[in-house]
Amino acid sequence: ISGFLWLLVTVWAVDILAFAFGKVLGGPKIAPSISPNKTWAGLLGGIFGATLTCLAFQYFVLYPMEISPLILGPLIAVVAQAGDFWESYVKRRFGVKDSSNILPGHGGILDRMDGFMTAATLVALLLWMS
Repeated sequence: ISGFLWLLVTVWAVDILAFAFGKVLGGPKIAPSISPNKTWAGLLGGIFGATLTCLAFQYFVLYPMEISPLILGPLIAVVAQAGDFWESYVKRRFGVKDSSNILPGHGGILDRMDGFMTAATLVALLLWMS
């Protein structure tokens, strides 16, 4: 369960700090036709958040990681953001604003889980390879 919690908190850190950095710093958009509010500053914030979370779990929660948190954090952040872009692309492709009405105002349940699903896939692949 600690691995699940670690990944969940890491992806939350990506989402929260990406939003905060993007809102405060603004700047150029990554792919405005797919996800018009995502900026490069937001991606850097997400990388920062994931890296800090991985470091905190490794050093304070004593959750050992095979890969350095300085590498794993940015990898998770980029893959989680890629999952978010993919889900946004699919919704736009099919003309759907929200993937469900379960979480009103949040883009649907898939919008809350897209980054987690792709990050979990990455972690599973890394574990399988080790």
